[in-house]
Amino acid sequence: MAQSTEISQNSLGNETGFRHLLAAARYSFGGFKRLIQEAAFRQEIAYFGVILILFAFADASAISYLVATILFLVLIAVEALNTSIENIVDELSPGISDFGKHTKDLGSFAVFCLLIANGIFALYVIFQSELLPNVWTGLVIF
Repeated sequence: MAQSTEISQNSLGNETGFRHLLAAARYSFGGFKRLIQEAAFRQEIAYFGVILILFAFADASAISYLVATILFLVLIAVEALNTSIENIVDELSPGISDFGKHTKDLGSFAVFCLLIANGIFALYVIFQSELLPNVWTGLVIF
């Protein structure tokens, strides 16, 4: 079962102005600290690092970096939601159940779709570069 933590009496809804912004940032950082515990999230960060290195070798445009970064941010947002769903399912249905399996499978599928979208875009940018076609022509065997 997931560990429960007590929510403070001073919730985000009670804060206004700059204090609201600081409270929201604290909660977001707490979410990041929780997400970094997930192996999948750490692997996705490494995956993004590899994409950035490949983009550098491919002399990718600034817009390519921008699109890749936006796709990555959407991926980690969906990963965070998937982790939240998994935590809720573990709390509500600690044993094996169809409800738990289907719910977790759907969250996993959402992450998978974004991994595919990130991969397709990365491959598009890399194969459009002028550096790689010269490399790939030497690897093609007819």
